[in-house]
Amino acid sequence: MKADVAIVIVSYNSKDHIGECLESVFTQRKSVTQQVIVVDNKPGDGTAEYVRENYPQVQLVQPGENLGFAKGVNLGVKHADAEFVLLLNPDTQILDHAVDTIVEFARKNPDHGLYGGRTLRPDGSLEPSSCWGLPTLWSMTLFAFGLTTIAPRNRFLDPESLGSWKRDTVREVGVITGCFLLSPLEVWNKLGGLDERYFMYGEDADLAMRAHAAGYRPVICPDAKLVHEVGGCSDTPVHKTKLLYKGKASLVRTHWTGVEQQLGLFFLATGTGLRAAISRVRKSPGRNDSAGRWQTLWQEREDWLQGYGAGNAA
Repeated sequence: MKADVAIVIVSYNSKDHIGECLESVFTQRKSVTQQVIVVDNKPGDGTAEYVRENYPQVQLVQPGENLGFAKGVNLGVKHADAEFVLLLNPDTQILDHAVDTIVEFARKNPDHGLYGGRTLRPDGSLEPSSCWGLPTLWSMTLFAFGLTTIAPRNRFLDPESLGSWKRDTVREVGVITGCFLLSPLEVWNKLGGLDERYFMYGEDADLAMRAHAAGYRPVICPDAKLVHEVGGCSDTPVHKTKLLYKGKASLVRTHWTGVEQQLGLFFLATGTGLRAAISRVRKSPGRNDSAGRWQTLWQEREDWLQGYGAGNAA
C-alpha cells in the first residue's frame, strides 16, 4: 500500500545523531503513513548496524561507498512508494508533528512544488538555513565587495539571507535546503530529482532554480518545525567550504551564460580573495578564526571555480 510520505535520510558519519532523528520521526508521527529510507553513505561507521538493530522498520539502502548527497538522495527516492518524498538530514529532530503538518499544508496548497519548514537550534532559537533567496548577479556583486559580511542578514546588502525574517510566516522563497524538503513524488520525477553532478552543496539550489523555471513557487510552512544541529555530521571546515563554493560555481556555470556567467565566477573569486586578504592581516597567534579557510579557498580557486563534472560547460 502506497504511503503518504517517503522520508529519505542520507547518512554519512551519522551514528551519533541518527537515533534521535529516527526516534523523532516515529514518535512525532500523528496520522500520516510513512516509509522511512536510510541511505548509508559511509560503510563501516556503525550506522547501518545501529539502524538495523534498533529500527528494523526502516528500509536500509547500502551502496557500499560514499555517493555524495545528490546521488544518495536519488537512490533513496528510487525505493519510494508514496505520494510525497521528504528529504531529511540525520542531524535533525522532528517537532510538533512536523511531517503531518507539512504534508497537510502541501495538500491544501498544491501548486508550490517544493515545501520547507522552520528549523531551530537545539536551544530553541531560529536556525535560518531552512531556506535562502536565489543567487543573483547582484547578490554575488555584494559578496565580492564584502558587503554580505559587513551587513549579514540585511535584506538589501545580504539578500540571499532573506533579511531578518524569522521563518515564522507562510512565504514563497527562492531555495529550500535539503535538510527538510518535501515534494510530491510526481513533481520530483518531473523535475528529474537532484542533479547528480553535484557531490555535495548546491544541489538543492539547482533543484529550486529548475522548479522556478518550471513554474513552481517553493514555499515555507512555518508550523512544520524541527531542530537542526547544523554541521553535526559535516567534514572539516576547510573541505566543507571548498565543496560549498564548488557548488556555487556549478550553479553559475549551469544556469547562467555569457557575460553573466563570467561575471558571476569573477565575483565569487574576488569575494574569496578579499576575505583571504583580510583574514591574513587580522590573523594573530592562537586566534581561532576563518583565516585558514579563506586562504585555502583562494589558493585553490582554479579547482573549485571549475564546478562539478560536466556542468562546467559554458
